[in-house]
Amino acid sequence: MKREFTVKTIGIIHTPFGKPADAPIQGYFEPYAEGTIEVFGEYAYGLADVDGFSHLVLLYRFHEAKPPALVVKPFLGDELKGVFATRSPRRPNAIGLTVVRLLGREGNVLRVAGVDMLDETPLLDIKPYVPNFDNRTDVRCGWLDDALRDGKETG
Repeated sequence: MKREFTVKTIGIIHTPFGKPADAPIQGYFEPYAEGTIEVFGEYAYGLADVDGFSHLVLLYRFHEAKPPALVVKPFLGDELKGVFATRSPRRPNAIGLTVVRLLGREGNVLRVAGVDMLDETPLLDIKPYVPNFDNRTDVRCGWLDDALRDGKETG
């Protein structure tokens, strides 16, 4: 089993957020925060037919994250949690995921809303959001269930 592989940056995400303190915890909480995605020329043809989707899933690199940790203090709560039970950027592979609303496309540039990443974030992949595939109804949120019941925002 191969334990490593190479990931190529396919573009750059531009947002109004220059530092972590400026960015929302999740794009869900700033649905009108706009940004652009500049897909590099050699990958632009892969954007064919993306215009028909209202939402996209972005995979990107947390390029300014602190070093990885297997146990972290989440944005919500005072107790340490396993990193894989959080949305913390301090992950072994520093890969982030956000669902954004597609506002428009001009050539190799996508205009999107609901961004929560920092300006100049390296883009790794784009996938269409498909409710039939991506939406679940019988969901448990682990340690976040208590926070959700208490009316706190999730992180």
